[in-house]
Amino acid sequence: MVVRVPGGAGAGDARRLVNARLHLLHLAAGCLALHAVAVERDGTAVLLLGGHGAGKSLTALALAERGWRVLAGDVALLDTPSSGSTTGYRVVGGTSAFIVRPGAVRRWLPTVPLPVHHGGRADLAGHPGLRTRPPTGPVPLGGAVIVDVDGDPRTGDGPELVDAHTAVSVWWRAGSHLLDRVLDHGDLVLRTLETEPLAHHRLLLVRALADQVPLHTIRGTPQHLADRIEHLTRTHAGGTP
Repeated sequence: MVVRVPGGAGAGDARRLVNARLHLLHLAAGCLALHAVAVERDGTAVLLLGGHGAGKSLTALALAERGWRVLAGDVALLDTPSSGSTTGYRVVGGTSAFIVRPGAVRRWLPTVPLPVHHGGRADLAGHPGLRTRPPTGPVPLGGAVIVDVDGDPRTGDGPELVDAHTAVSVWWRAGSHLLDRVLDHGDLVLRTLETEPLAHHRLLLVRALADQVPLHTIRGTPQHLADRIEHLTRTHAGGTP
C-alpha cells in the first residue's frame, strides 16, 4: 500500500492518512476497525466502547488487576464472519499503545505502577503490572460493553441492554473512528475516502454485529464496571439469563 502524504504534512497528518487507508483496506476484507479497548480472559474477548474520556482504559486496568489481558489499547480490529461461515466474530489485532492519564489512574487505581517521567499522559503498554499483549491469533468475541466511569459513589448502574437502533448507531460511530480526524494541513476530508459502496458495506456489517452481539451499558467506578463485566461474561458463558 502506498499512501501519498501532502507536502508540508507532519508526522500527525501522515499517521492519520495511513490509519484512514488502513480502515479502508480492513473494511474491504470484512474487518471493522473499532474505537474500543479489547480485553481477554480464558480465550474470550470483550470490547469496551465509549467516547474519549469515558473510562475504557481505566476499566481495562481494573480488569487487568483481576487477571484479564489487554489486547488492543484504542482501536480493535474485529473480523466479521462471512456469509455461510460457522466462525463468529473475532478480535484479530489492534493498537498496541495503552495511553492513560496518570491523574485518573492514581485516583481510581493507586496500585497500578506508572512511569517516573510521564507528563500529562503515559503509555503503559508492556509496563510492569499490566497484562498487555497483542493477540497472537484470533480471539473469539464474547461480548461488548459501553462503559461510563462516574465519580458519584451513588451510581452503579447496569448492565443494561442497549436497544437495537442505539446499538447500530454506537457500532457505526465506533467504526468511523479512523475517519473522524481533521488534518493539520490541506483541505482533505478523511471521511470522503470511504466511498459510498464501502460505507454501505460497513453499514451492513454494523447492522449484523448489532443483531448478533448484545451490547450493554454500565456506569460507575472502574471497580464496579469490572465486577459487572465479569458477572456478565460468566452469565453468558453459563447460558443463564
